[in-house]
Amino acid sequence: MSATAVIGLQWGDEAKGKIVDLLTDQHDVVVRYQGGNNAGHTVVFGGNTYKLSLLPVGVLRPEITSVIATGVVINPAALLGEIDQLRARNVPLGDNLLISDRAHVIFPWHMAEEAAFEAARGGNAIGTTMRGIGTCYRDKAGRTHAIRVGDLMYPDLLRSRIAEVIEQKTPVLRALNPATPTLDVAKITEDYLGYAERLRPHVIDTTAWLHKALAQNKRLLFEGAQGSLLDVDHGSYPFVTSSSSSGCGIHSGSGVPERQISKMIGVVKAYTTRVGGGPFPTELLDATGQHIRDVGREYGTVTGRPRRCGWFDGVATGYGARISGIDCLSVMLLDVLAQLDELKICTAYEIDGERTTDFPSHIQQLAKAKPVYQTLPGWKRDISGVRRLADLPKETRAYLDTLSELMQLPVWLVSIGPDREQTILC
Repeated sequence: MSATAVIGLQWGDEAKGKIVDLLTDQHDVVVRYQGGNNAGHTVVFGGNTYKLSLLPVGVLRPEITSVIATGVVINPAALLGEIDQLRARNVPLGDNLLISDRAHVIFPWHMAEEAAFEAARGGNAIGTTMRGIGTCYRDKAGRTHAIRVGDLMYPDLLRSRIAEVIEQKTPVLRALNPATPTLDVAKITEDYLGYAERLRPHVIDTTAWLHKALAQNKRLLFEGAQGSLLDVDHGSYPFVTSSSSSGCGIHSGSGVPERQISKMIGVVKAYTTRVGGGPFPTELLDATGQHIRDVGREYGTVTGRPRRCGWFDGVATGYGARISGIDCLSVMLLDVLAQLDELKICTAYEIDGERTTDFPSHIQQLAKAKPVYQTLPGWKRDISGVRRLADLPKETRAYLDTLSELMQLPVWLVSIGPDREQTILC
């Protein structure tokens, strides 16, 4: 077994990008296997800050092969925009970037549909990024209107498919929202034919390529997007993403059997955040929540939206670890908590008067959940310069020990700042 996976265990935004970046030197291939340009990684590399969405973190190193695999949905304009931005900053991208011909493509009608569906839900909107991710996955499952990256490589097929889909989608869009702008068949076709020519050198059967890489003993690193609690099957449905964002999605999204993975690393924030709608039992709607948001710079990499902030939720995060088969933990943004007098960790829920450590499967039960807290003292000391676990304040080590005991997993790494050097291996 020669593969490692990095999986977020909360509602996304756990700083997975830093862990992937730290591990990339030890691998030959980095694989992104689900999601779309609704995800975001901020990576500090070589003294520069990079914000990536569709591109795997491995693209910052020309010696690493980066793979956008089958389970990803791709907006070609967004992907090419990222490529152009990196090339403008002298990051070379050539044979080291591979794109699956099986991946599905996002079109303008997907954004229009998503906006209409969200508007129709009113105050019960899911809180999507409005980038057409969910509606593209919907078409993928429905098959009738789906267009894959491989289809872009055949101009005559693409022309006929775009015309056919727009003809069938237009009445539906008008019914949802009469003000929907007209979808211009000629313009969309011209744009996507142009995207196809630029992407063509990168497009291959990545499933076959990954199996050959394994046969050659290449070391694979799987890069998850979003978090386990946003998994379409196992998350806080319907306030989830549209893909399998837990460890469960690795096989379906890449074609690589999970038995090939020797290490599953779970990434957690030292607290909890969430973007968009849905119940959030440990949310802090007070000065402490705002303090965490400000100190942690908790604003979306992709959307800029302020994230909802709260105490560490051991019930939800423990569930995320179990469904993803996690071996060890990376605790991120621990330095954000340094100025607080006391800290709380949710160890259980009370629902209808009964205590449970199980994460509810139904949104109505999660909405009723009242967190049961364990309170610990804060450390009131800047830890961003610490490089050894033994040099952390005893209160900080007690906090980490409590998380480890609650999750029943060892802490492998602690991050106390955005730079690569601000990392403690345990």
